[in-house]
Amino acid sequence: MTTIAVLGTGAMGAPMARNLARAGNEVRAWNRTGEKAEPLRDDGVEVHHDPASAAAGADVVLTMLADAGPVLEIAEQASLQRGQIWWQASTIGIDGLDRCEHPAKRTGAVLVDAPVLGTRQPAEEGKLVVLASGPDEALDACAPLFDAVGSRTLRLGEAGNGTRLKLAVNTWVLAVTEGTAESIALAEALGLDPHRVIDALDGGGLDLPYFRMKANLMFERKFPPAFSLELAAKDARLVVEAAESHGADLAAARAIAQRMTEATEAGHGDEDMAAVYLLCLKR
Repeated sequence: MTTIAVLGTGAMGAPMARNLARAGNEVRAWNRTGEKAEPLRDDGVEVHHDPASAAAGADVVLTMLADAGPVLEIAEQASLQRGQIWWQASTIGIDGLDRCEHPAKRTGAVLVDAPVLGTRQPAEEGKLVVLASGPDEALDACAPLFDAVGSRTLRLGEAGNGTRLKLAVNTWVLAVTEGTAESIALAEALGLDPHRVIDALDGGGLDLPYFRMKANLMFERKFPPAFSLELAAKDARLVVEAAESHGADLAAARAIAQRMTEATEAGHGDEDMAAVYLLCLKR
């Protein structure tokens, strides 16, 4: 049995904590908004009111927070200890991960860079894909934890490679979402039944389950958040930042980051990222 502190119990952290507890681990949880963590008590999770008490003596400290700033702030408050494994699962970009290396070295904690692919439903079902990078010994120790939250784990070598692959995959996810929004909106603007877009792609190589899922939200114009537009816009900006700092010219990524940021500023940030479609509608 491993003792793991889950710091951040939002849409992803809470189901991950549940699945870790169901796998027989001793799980402690903390969340900045404490009432969001309280329901985890019913799943055998020990809820703490500050990061330090949650992390004290834990084998693994998992951070699942919105951005690099909160990750670094909470890691500092958690008082990481020598020999602890710091499983950094948040999507914070390359610069954000680089900034995590200093507190890890200063405290003697072992940094494991292992973000996950998937949204709320895969998190609840324990079907995330874990992009694990870091020292082999630490990855070996975390393997049962990765199995508890995910259906697959990719081991990618040194810390930082997990974050890099997450950015590359997110580029595709964001492009599919924006492409779906524009395809559906254009069909409507041209006077077509937008369901015909799905009919035309049915059974072909571009008939993606993800495309259908996002298109159905757009047809209904209801956007319960599997992954919020605000977080998608943040991730899109991280993609652009990584591309610009490494010499890649990603014109579509820049446009998607701008459009998702605009949609967030228009008041749709708490809705699913498919709500970017609302900015595409004929005016």
